[in-house]
Amino acid sequence: MNALGTFAALLWRYRALCIELMRRDFRGQYAGQLLGAFWVLVHPLFLIGIYIFVFRVVLQVKLESSSQMPLDYTAYLLSGLVPWLAMQAMLARSTTILLSNANLVKQVVFPIEILPFFVVAVACVPELLGLLIIAIYTLCTYGTLPWTYFLIPILLLMQTALMGGISFLLSILTPFIRDLKDIITVFTVAGVYIIPAFYLPAWVPNTVRPLLSLNPFSHVVWAFQDVFYFGTIAHPHAWILLALGSVISLAVGYRVFSALKLHVPDLL
Repeated sequence: MNALGTFAALLWRYRALCIELMRRDFRGQYAGQLLGAFWVLVHPLFLIGIYIFVFRVVLQVKLESSSQMPLDYTAYLLSGLVPWLAMQAMLARSTTILLSNANLVKQVVFPIEILPFFVVAVACVPELLGLLIIAIYTLCTYGTLPWTYFLIPILLLMQTALMGGISFLLSILTPFIRDLKDIITVFTVAGVYIIPAFYLPAWVPNTVRPLLSLNPFSHVVWAFQDVFYFGTIAHPHAWILLALGSVISLAVGYRVFSALKLHVPDLL
């Protein structure tokens, strides 16, 4: 818990710096482009649109409406895909954040702990828009929103802590293990198909179904589906594991980062 308290104090102290880094990042990535930083939102929206078209229109995947499956397939797809895209963006960029900011890392006075969390903050920006789209779609289609929407702040807090811990680990380990970047790239491409976002767990053969529970990102998806699709806590085990995993991830990630950060400038 000391690690969590130290990190929270550090983040609060340098909150203005983190916001400024985000602003510069958005400007730098899309400088000179017609839509500018708006591409941060266009990219995930385009991917979401492609997935909906392929699975809903081309493959014509449908869900039988029932008390257990209260909404349609589009809502099910979005509730699992939106949080995964944020996780995917965080995973991909965490492995390069220290390498691409070597000039900042080598400055003794710069708090490099901000960089991994900055990655998480940037990844969450398009996610918030995606969640808003789910809410609008559900409200327009069904005329109401479930009570579980009140759990959104708790859910986002747990997800942010989990992502923060993972980002700390990946960012600090990559300078020591350069192949980690390519391993994560392969995982992010395949990862979308090994989470229960496109399909129901019941559709998976019994022999491999336990693998879903072993995938930590499945529990993130199940928690989001509870809030945005099922409208009830249909996966209580996912919430418990996500809560524990978020605390452990952030504590361990921050401790490992703090222990190894002094060696990173020599490797860049």
